Amino acid sequence: MIHRDEGFVCASCGVNVPPLGRKTCRNHCPSCLSSMHVDLDVPGDRASKCGGIMPAVVAQPDAKRGIILLHRCRRCGTERWNRVAEEGPRIQMPDSIDRVLELMRHVAEEGS
Repeated sequence: MIHRDEGFVCASCGVNVPPLGRKTCRNHCPSCLSSMHVDLDVPGDRASKCGGIMPAVVAQPDAKRGIILLHRCRRCGTERWNRVAEEGPRIQMPDSIDRVLELMRHVAEEGS
């Protein structure tokens, strides 16, 4: 993993996203949960030439990582799992818990 805590403007919804504020890679918008396909082999490498928007398609709990999101690239279909940025003392702009719960409900409804 290459540490990159950078701010960006979300290509999906236009929100100005600040750096996360901790030692990790902020890789998705905390408002709409979309990511960009910019990494190739290693988180933070910014080596992908694709550049497609990767909406979150699944949200689920993980025993070791907390809540995780599956992002799927609209352009090439690549999938990546990423941790949700939860509220904390040093976290700037945590992920929208309402959006995460909405995604979890949607996945549960599809499975039943």
